Amino acid sequence: MDTLWLNNPERAYADWQEREAEGVDGQHFSARSRAQHQAMFEKFLRYLRETGRDLANYGDEHVAAFCESVGARSAATRMRYLKLLDRVGRQLVRADVRVSNPASEQLRTGHWPDEDQPLFLPEDKDALLQAYTQPAPDDGLREVRGRAVVALYLATGVTLSEGIATELDDLQLDATLPYLHIKAKAARGARTVPITPFAIPALRTWLTRRAAEGTQGQALLTLHTDGSRINEASVGRIVKSALTTIDFVASDMSPRVLRNTVCRRLLLDGVDYVEVNRILGLSSVRTVDRIAATIER
Repeated sequence: MDTLWLNNPERAYADWQEREAEGVDGQHFSARSRAQHQAMFEKFLRYLRETGRDLANYGDEHVAAFCESVGARSAATRMRYLKLLDRVGRQLVRADVRVSNPASEQLRTGHWPDEDQPLFLPEDKDALLQAYTQPAPDDGLREVRGRAVVALYLATGVTLSEGIATELDDLQLDATLPYLHIKAKAARGARTVPITPFAIPALRTWLTRRAAEGTQGQALLTLHTDGSRINEASVGRIVKSALTTIDFVASDMSPRVLRNTVCRRLLLDGVDYVEVNRILGLSSVRTVDRIAATIER
């Protein structure tokens, strides 16, 4: 028996993840996923300790009660915990800590909830929005900034917070293949993201105008000359206004639509799943799978 699972289960789980734990695709989990899984596992441990149990003597009823409590508001959350507890249960059996896996049957009979189809721009609307980002001779400060904001998100697929956090030095427009550097944050590592060429004019125009206004600081996107970063609400309004301009109306008109559009465009261009995941900074292929399912082959 591997007694570390009983004496120091947090350490045992971390070691196992680092050395052996794999997802359904046979690949080791990313650092970001491992950090999330560790937190989920430790939440389960706290539940067991509160009920006077440990990893050797919990049963089906404990798995059911715990998953029901954490998944009270989201069936998808419940399934994520069930999958984790199934992996843990199988490992505990292999380590001779248990003779059976209490989560296996519940996972077998469970199912992911139906999900709405991810929202994205069809190819014609994508082309229209790319055209919208092109600078016009009579653009004022508001227009220049708005086109740059939309161009950044539509050309890179970065998250809302990543775009807001971008600094001037992160934007490399003069590289042979222009790219955006995304700094590491928590368990998500640093990465470089290619910038689709259509966005270059809008971003260059914004940099020139930003400098002409005497804007301070290093934040790329800012509303004021003091250099304070643009906020989420302002980015949302700019993106929604641009989408309205091209007659795109949907239940979600946030930067998430642009991120999904980039994902779908990459897939349409034949970029493989692994590279799409890397570009978008995703820890699993679930999002890519859902968007790939919208493409007729």
